[in-house]
Amino acid sequence: MADSNQPKVGVGVIIENNEGKILIGKRLNSLAPYYSIPGGHLELGETFESAATREIKEETNLNIRDPKVIAVTNNLETFKESGQHYISIILFVRDFDGDLQNLEPEKCESWQWAHPNNLPVPHFDASERGVSCYLEGVCYKKFE
Repeated sequence: MADSNQPKVGVGVIIENNEGKILIGKRLNSLAPYYSIPGGHLELGETFESAATREIKEETNLNIRDPKVIAVTNNLETFKESGQHYISIILFVRDFDGDLQNLEPEKCESWQWAHPNNLPVPHFDASERGVSCYLEGVCYKKFE
């Protein structure tokens, strides 16, 4: 049984196209719509890579290959705002195919390709931090 007093683990995937843009979704939730890289929750017994592959297929219809873990974020800002504490594993992939679709319209309004230095706002903090680590080439940096 999961303890609600423990952090949850999420996976976020930075998918980069041939133009150097990354896939961003306009997420829908009860607080406000935020932009974010695609991803979701790690399930019991699942590797980070298999969670990334599953989540991307479920959300976007894209098939990704060889996702690499590039960063870890400890999302305390989300905890301050919502009381939910997440640790996010950020993966990166360039190798993908398929027709981009919005397969979960109740969770995401739309998908778009955006330049990583010019993310749409408001942007979900875990996603923004993951992209920041990607741009800076660091696996982890302390955010306060």
